[in-house]
Amino acid sequence: MTQALYRKYRPKGWDTVIGQDHVVQTLINSIKADRVGHAYLFAGPRGTGKTTVARLLAKAVNCLNEDPALRPDNTCENCKAVNENRFMDMIEVDAASNNGVDDIRDLREKINFSPSQGKYKVYVIDEVHMLSGGAFNALLKTLEEPPPHAIFVLATTEIHKIPATVLSRCQRHEFRRVPVDEIVANLKYIIAAENLSADDEALTLIARQSAGGMRDAQSLLDQLSSTGTKITLALAQNVLGTATSKTVLDIISSVLDHQPARGLETIHRALDSGADPRSLARQIVEYLRGLMLIQMGNVDQVEATREVKVQMEAHAKSFNTSEVLRMMKIFNNAATDLRGGWQPSLSLELALAEVMESPEESRVSAAPRPTQVRSAPAPQVESAPQASTSEKAILNVNEVTKSWKALISALPKTHGNLNGLLNSVKMVDVEGKTLVLGLASDVLIEKINKPDQIEMIQKLIKDRFGVDVSIRCIVTNAKGKIPSNVPQDGMVAAAIQHGGEVVDVD
Repeated sequence: MTQALYRKYRPKGWDTVIGQDHVVQTLINSIKADRVGHAYLFAGPRGTGKTTVARLLAKAVNCLNEDPALRPDNTCENCKAVNENRFMDMIEVDAASNNGVDDIRDLREKINFSPSQGKYKVYVIDEVHMLSGGAFNALLKTLEEPPPHAIFVLATTEIHKIPATVLSRCQRHEFRRVPVDEIVANLKYIIAAENLSADDEALTLIARQSAGGMRDAQSLLDQLSSTGTKITLALAQNVLGTATSKTVLDIISSVLDHQPARGLETIHRALDSGADPRSLARQIVEYLRGLMLIQMGNVDQVEATREVKVQMEAHAKSFNTSEVLRMMKIFNNAATDLRGGWQPSLSLELALAEVMESPEESRVSAAPRPTQVRSAPAPQVESAPQASTSEKAILNVNEVTKSWKALISALPKTHGNLNGLLNSVKMVDVEGKTLVLGLASDVLIEKINKPDQIEMIQKLIKDRFGVDVSIRCIVTNAKGKIPSNVPQDGMVAAAIQHGGEVVDVD
């Protein structure tokens, strides 16, 4: 049976551990000074070397070389035994399947026996956060006062689940995600050693897909190498189910041009060709992150080809930073959303629809939002607001304004939250078949802009006026309160509803 690449190229010495120099150097120093601790906690993302370093520590403390600086030397009998998985004094425990009190009690009973081959018995407990509360309690006493021949290494990907009582009894080491360039360098080394052929762009894609996990990157390379052909970018994208850069560019351009149909078509075309929805969402987020870095003056931190960088710089100038951040959050939610399980494209479709909601605010060249505009003095307030030139309004805005409190009172008691939100509406307008609601902040818009609440507002309008409308929410500084001495259907009232304020009365 062929050995997996991540096992074949697992580091056997300190100098071959990649991306964790801060951990390795500390452990080397402790071995040289003969000050090895009795309990360690290795925390960090999966595939970053936690178990590998634990094995190296087990080899080093049991290495027979007389010079501590040369441990592990990989030549003595104990080091060879560890490398060949036959060293009886290194015990690996999978806490995911051995997480009960009885499992830990069994471990405590056996720990008192002297080592069989080496000087120390090293217990590596992987995914230690999976232990039950009772199991952690059973482990505490042993961690605090272990026998002199025992060393514990606890490994976890979720350190926030480890009780503080356990953390306080361990030397804690944080493992970091491996940088893309270091992953690519390691993949190139394996490519040469295995006599394979691969394009640099394909290796970069593999490195990015691994999200900083060296083991994941090596496993992906193993998967691609099994095809028996040269590992090209196209092959990597096809096998890994990732979208091409052009797909991401087309989606962002469709947002910029406010063409939702084109954006949906691009998404469906990518998914039909085998792209993974979450992977596509992650790539969109990564692209938007690049736009943010460019806008913040950190273009050197953007990892992309020269051609893609040119397009990114153009997009970075076309979007506001706030809109880039908003889109990042929306597509990041799509990347982690589980609701689309029955319909893989649903999360991406919802994300694109949400991003498209306020297209006029997404471009730098767009007209400023109502919060950025102050009305003119009183004589100019009474000028009529600009009429809708694209489509005749389906409702009379003055009638909606007059009926607003009645609409709110018609809300079912189960919608108390929506009642408060509608009372905070500062401006009402009608543009064609769209009811525009102005609120004081993006926070209020976020609270009101939910499918069930939008449907309820549409139902209220339908029941009272007999028409179907769509709803759009914007930020406005309009006061929305018309003085009692001002006609409710006059031009002054309309101006107030559009953001004006009465500053003087003759």
